[in-house]
Amino acid sequence: MAGFDTAWAAVNHAKGGEPVSSELGPLLRQIYRDVLAVPIDLPTLKDSLTELLEYLSGAGRTNANCWAVDLFFCLSEGWERDWTEQNLPDDFHDVLSLMGQALHDTVRTPKVAENFDCLPEQLLERVRRLNVSALR
Repeated sequence: MAGFDTAWAAVNHAKGGEPVSSELGPLLRQIYRDVLAVPIDLPTLKDSLTELLEYLSGAGRTNANCWAVDLFFCLSEGWERDWTEQNLPDDFHDVLSLMGQALHDTVRTPKVAENFDCLPEQLLERVRRLNVSALR
C-alpha cells in the first residue's frame, strides 16, 4: 500500500515539538483502505472511523495527532486516488470533509473546533448516527 505510505509521510510530522503517536498510523491506514476499496464496505468504514475518533477523543487527543488527521483528509497528499472523488454517500463524505477542516483546532483552540462541529466527540457522534443498513 505505497499510496498510504506516501500520504502518511506527508502528515507524520511533529507539531510544536510533539510527535504524532505511533498508534495513529494504523488507524489512518485502515480508513485509507476502506475509502479506496472497490466496492466500498460502508459498515467497515464506519467501524474504522469510529475507532479513529474514539482514539482522538481519548488517549490520542494531542495537538500533533489532530493536525495529522486534519491534513490527511484536507490535503489528500500522496493518496492513490483522491478520497473526495470516491463514490461515498453524502453523510460519509461530510464526516471526512469535516475531519479536514477544523479538527486541528481541537487541542489549542477547542472553541473554534466546536463551533465548526469538528471536535472528535462531535464527529464521533455523527459517525455513530450513520445508518449503513439503509445504504446497502
